[in-house]
Amino acid sequence: HYSVATLKCYECLAVGDCNKVEKQCPASSSRCEAMKVTSYVGSTKASEVNLKSCSESEHCIEGSINFGISRTVITSKCCSSDLCNTQSPILSIPNGKKCYTCNAKSCQLTLNCEGSEDHCISTSVTLGGQKMTMKGCASKRICANTNNKQLFENIGADLSCCQGNYCNGAGSTSAGLLLLVAPLIPLMIFS
Repeated sequence: HYSVATLKCYECLAVGDCNKVEKQCPASSSRCEAMKVTSYVGSTKASEVNLKSCSESEHCIEGSINFGISRTVITSKCCSSDLCNTQSPILSIPNGKKCYTCNAKSCQLTLNCEGSEDHCISTSVTLGGQKMTMKGCASKRICANTNNKQLFENIGADLSCCQGNYCNGAGSTSAGLLLLVAPLIPLMIFS
C-alpha cells in the first residue's frame, strides 16, 4: 500500500502577505493559485486581499477583470509545483485598450484596460426587480471560461464579452445598487 504524493500549496486569505500556511492538496488539485483582489476608490487603493490555495486546473484562470466601479481589479496566477504560489500577481500598466464602464449615473465612462485585459465585458443582473449593469475590461481567459458563464447564469445575470475598443457600449442602464454588490462579484467568479 502506497500513497501518491499530492501537490502542496500555500493557503490563506489575508490582507497583505501570507506565505505561512502550507496545505497538502486533495488529489483533484493540480495547481496552486495566487489571487489578489484590489479595490480602489477614485485613484486611492482602498483594500487589497491576497488569496492563496490549491486549485483544480479548470478553475484556475490566469488573467484579470476590472469593472471600474469604484474599481475592483482581480488578478490571478497559477502554477504547478510544490509551494510555488509565493508571489502575488502584479497589477499591470494600461495596455491601450478602452472599454465602457459604469457609475451610478451612466455607463458611458471610459475605462483604460490593463495588462492582459483584451476584451470588454458587460453583465447585467436583476436585484429586487431593478436591472443593474456592470461594464469593464477582462482577460480573454475570463471571458472564455464556461464556469464563469454558468456562475453568472446561476445568480441571474448575463455575461457578454467582445473585442474592440468601446464594443460594450450598447444599452445605458444605470449601475444603481450595483456599487454595493460589485466588490463581491469577483470573489464569486474565482471561487
